Amino acid sequence: MKLCEGLHQIRVDFQVTPEIKRFAYIYLIEGTACYLVDSGVGGSEKAIFSYMEKIGRRPEEIRGIFLTHAHPDHIGSASVIRELTGCTVYASRGERRWIENIDLQFQERPIPNFHALAGASTQVDAVVTDGDVITPEPGMEIKVIGSRGHSCDGVSYWLRNREILFTGDAIPVWNDVPIYINRDWSMDTLHRLASLSPVRFYCPAWDKVYTGREGAEAISRALDLIEEIQRGVDAVMKDRPATDRAALISQICTKLGMERFLGNPLFAGTIASHLPSGMQDISSRES
Repeated sequence: MKLCEGLHQIRVDFQVTPEIKRFAYIYLIEGTACYLVDSGVGGSEKAIFSYMEKIGRRPEEIRGIFLTHAHPDHIGSASVIRELTGCTVYASRGERRWIENIDLQFQERPIPNFHALAGASTQVDAVVTDGDVITPEPGMEIKVIGSRGHSCDGVSYWLRNREILFTGDAIPVWNDVPIYINRDWSMDTLHRLASLSPVRFYCPAWDKVYTGREGAEAISRALDLIEEIQRGVDAVMKDRPATDRAALISQICTKLGMERFLGNPLFAGTIASHLPSGMQDISSRES
């Protein structure tokens, strides 16, 4: 779908399990060449190339893939596209280890159907860090915004000359499972994203594109959601919680009215990030 001149959104649907269907958005930036923000799950190159054909562009015009973080629904087709086009893969140092070694990622963050979703390991050609400014071609300037919280070293990309901000999964979405590994990091990231100006469009991976005002409202709702989860956790902890891991998570989910997320190990990691430091080992190394 064309969002504005030189910017397109490509949706890819996938199954985590037969019962759990998810989707992610990939963004295609047009200039003299073409650039992707994230690459979807394994096999997403088919949807990307098909869309490019419809708008009169060729896969070999892809010169860069800007990865927001290392999770399978973002890196899945990067290896294939890099091999076919010779494009540059950009990612942060902290996410690089999982991008270049998906078996390590599965060991440390096992999820159902992982290898089909994650595709294959791919080399990171350019390591980015907070504050970097990348000029992939004349007239195109991309600033890297550190956005850890959902993952250990996630980044957002701010296409400043077009006032477009690509946020990956940095903004938790109401009515969806909130996933982050560190509450404080996530809140800091949200405040940072809210402070950027000018932003004409916010482009997340899990939600619709927001206008500037809508994006500010979405960030405010996300901060409220994190605070609501903290209040629920505090209430359960005050009332002599269960010491058994599963029972504690169940108590908190019930208190929050989020029973639908019970049994989701990634949401268990979210809850763990709100617990006193001595109890946070109920989550894995990175959830």
